[in-house]
Amino acid sequence: MTFNTFGKIFSYTSFGESHGKAIGVVVDGVPAGLKLGEEDIQKDLDRRRPGQSEVTTQRQEDDKVEILSGVFEGKTTGMPVALIIFNKDAQSKDYSSIKDLYRPGHADYTYQQKFGIRDYKGGGRSSARETAMRVAVGAIAKKFLKEKGVSIFGFTREVAGIRAEKIDLKVIENNSVRAPDLQAAKEMEKVILAAKENGDSVGGIVEVVAKGVPVGLGEPIYYKLDSKLAEALMSINAVKGVEIGSGFSSTKMKGSEHNDEPYIVKGKVKFKTNNAGGIIGGISNGDDVVARIAIKPASSIVKEQKTVDRKGKSLKVSVAGRHDPCLCPRAVPVAEAMMAIVLMDMYLIAKTRKI
Repeated sequence: MTFNTFGKIFSYTSFGESHGKAIGVVVDGVPAGLKLGEEDIQKDLDRRRPGQSEVTTQRQEDDKVEILSGVFEGKTTGMPVALIIFNKDAQSKDYSSIKDLYRPGHADYTYQQKFGIRDYKGGGRSSARETAMRVAVGAIAKKFLKEKGVSIFGFTREVAGIRAEKIDLKVIENNSVRAPDLQAAKEMEKVILAAKENGDSVGGIVEVVAKGVPVGLGEPIYYKLDSKLAEALMSINAVKGVEIGSGFSSTKMKGSEHNDEPYIVKGKVKFKTNNAGGIIGGISNGDDVVARIAIKPASSIVKEQKTVDRKGKSLKVSVAGRHDPCLCPRAVPVAEAMMAIVLMDMYLIAKTRKI
């Protein structure tokens, strides 16, 4: 079984737990000859790492990645690329008091019932710590795609009902919430810090866009670009919804409003609108691929809540430790990574369809 593996041609298998010795990944299907160094991967890991600001967890991990295999003299060899990050700031004592409790909103109960055993330290395998390896794999995919003219960026579109209406890509990395609207970012920061002060958390929406995607990525039926993209994004911790293009708002439109009318520019087909999110019939149409994910409020909160323990006893719990009051800022690079991974896989699959 390969339930820790994602992808068909460009695929990865991750391993490790939140408070284990290390987390790592083995990436297969990387074409030979791609220039790749640890610095290419590190820049995206630095965007995801904990301890960046007051609106993220204060766990201090530098998330320094090491390439163990698959790269020789600065280029990929076509063999599996193995990556590892050693955990350095795991404070397992924070979790000793809840080892027999089922924390509300967490996978404690389902893991215990499914496996008969669970790693209660930081959530073990169910922790978002695992997403660091997705970001590392995504960095490889981004570099590959960049050489094909594809660029990917994400941002926080909304937090606790506060929506970024302006889209200025230059300011995304210049505010703690990674919003493309500085005025909205200030309001988002306020509501996040207020929730943190109250021992609580808030949710939001992250948007991710791929530009320069060629026509023809994705299969007509069971490996549609939008279905695999939805799967990839839904697999991210705390994501409770995915929409492509106009998504749920399309339910309020008429067909005449939703249909993206094609026209010709210099012999090429373009579309007047992009309600389809760059995907028609499961296949990319050459327009921007646009997706949004709904991220729930973080489950780990200091605020006291009711729960039960393994013996069925009712009690109250307050989750100690260092947790994100809003997951959106650090989810941005993760969403970018998953889109990049899907697009690279689809690109390589498409290459097998024509001679």
